[in-house]
Amino acid sequence: MKIAITGGTGFVGGHLARILVEKGHQVILISRGKDRRDGSIFQLKNTHIANVGTNDSKKLEEAFTGCDAVAHCAGINREIGQQTYKKVHVEGTQNVVDAAKRARVKKVAILSFLRARPDCGSGYHESKWAAEEIVRNSGLDYTVFKAGVIYGKGDHMLDHLSHAFHTFPIFAMVGMNDQLICPTAVEDLINVVAASLVEGRLSRQTVSVMGPEELTLSAAVKRVASVVGKHPFYLRLPLAFHYTLSWVVERIMTIPLISSAQTRILSEGITEALPYADLLPEDLKPKQKFTEDQIRRGLPEPKSFGLNDLRYFSRT
Repeated sequence: MKIAITGGTGFVGGHLARILVEKGHQVILISRGKDRRDGSIFQLKNTHIANVGTNDSKKLEEAFTGCDAVAHCAGINREIGQQTYKKVHVEGTQNVVDAAKRARVKKVAILSFLRARPDCGSGYHESKWAAEEIVRNSGLDYTVFKAGVIYGKGDHMLDHLSHAFHTFPIFAMVGMNDQLICPTAVEDLINVVAASLVEGRLSRQTVSVMGPEELTLSAAVKRVASVVGKHPFYLRLPLAFHYTLSWVVERIMTIPLISSAQTRILSEGITEALPYADLLPEDLKPKQKFTEDQIRRGLPEPKSFGLNDLRYFSRT
């Protein structure tokens, strides 16, 4: 099969591309070329890089021509300039769907968020929900994946937790109440997505994808710290502090320590799909628990945050 992946050089898109190539499929990586964290993705065999963003419907159509399916993994967790939630999640998804129709693509699968929903006061959640609705109402075969916390090599969670533990002697927990999460290994997620794209599974369904282990956010953070070999002083700070912190770091860091959207996400808990989602069949349910070995495999090289993590210095 020939499959296009938007956000193809990103975290989930890159992992998905690798497993599809391993299975003998041809992959078109749709990418603006901005994400260079994983340079090896550009040397992946049996792939073609289409240097186009989701804002260009005509070029997307050209890239999708001859493809059997599209995996729409492109997204943002903060707004920068013209890269707004509306532009990327809503208008970008509409462009992907329109281009897929003109290119006669048979299926579109979209990666969304577990608690994406309308009328909740969060631009991130509401725009992700709007993107889901565009795909569900496209007239194409589709699968919507409502995923929770995803971790693995190249992610933001393990990457930023590791760097934070190597930088700060204090770690501030989000909010005064501990919330539950079900961390999902990226390997489990992409196996589900690949089954949908290649085998035609989960046709016209919206499904939740969550890891098999439910634990508190603080327990997950402390487990990562233990693997990293750091033991910071933990304290709980109110959401107002974290929203203020996220507002600051979104403006000064290339990849912020925490975004406003992530603060909202972590304040709610991430164990229940809203407003609805089907459960996965037993053979596709994630199996890998959030173990020390799993964490260790996903950790980046040990280092602290530095000047290169600041937007001004990264530009200069």
